[in-house]
Amino acid sequence: MNVLIVDDEKDMLKILKAYFEREGYPVFLAEDGEQALDLFYNNKIDLVVLDWMMPHVSGLSVCKEIKKQSNVKVLMLTSKSEDEDELLALNMGADDYIKKPFHPGILLTRAKKLMNEDKVIYLGDIKVDFQAKRMYRSEQDLQATKKELELIGCFLRNKGKILTRQDLLDLVWGIDYIGDERTVDTHIKRLREKIGSNLIKTHRGLGYSLENVDE
Repeated sequence: MNVLIVDDEKDMLKILKAYFEREGYPVFLAEDGEQALDLFYNNKIDLVVLDWMMPHVSGLSVCKEIKKQSNVKVLMLTSKSEDEDELLALNMGADDYIKKPFHPGILLTRAKKLMNEDKVIYLGDIKVDFQAKRMYRSEQDLQATKKELELIGCFLRNKGKILTRQDLLDLVWGIDYIGDERTVDTHIKRLREKIGSNLIKTHRGLGYSLENVDE
């Protein structure tokens, strides 16, 4: 699932990008409304985190345009504090509204709820409960580690896409990780031992992908 973050504050973009990428989301960044619409029209976007006050084209105008063209979820950010402003944003099509300042972790949680990422996901006989942070096979708790849950979440967000070892290191371990990229192979081997070898496919010389399984 691709996230577009739009804000004219570079520090805010940097912080939110780090939070979303740490959870395995591919992220696009825009510093104004025109750039946001250009990225929206030229990429598959699943969620837009959108600042209200921006140069060139306002966040409200961007929200209105996006909602006119699609059902993409929009989470509006603003320093405005009046209830009438929140009502205006919601009437323009925003799916949620957060007032600045806010904790990035709270925004991330609200974003996951918008994308239904706090729900239970089924992959054949595998059940992944992201809210409870547990994974089951035929209702038996697999005792999944934090990294294993992060890996399966990353694969689910990028279903159908081949992820290289470096992609997985950046998305799951973080771009600052220093270590052997073979750790990815080790963790995937352990994950396969728990969920079965048929879900995660190896593409020799390329990386790994999640097989299409009816949820």
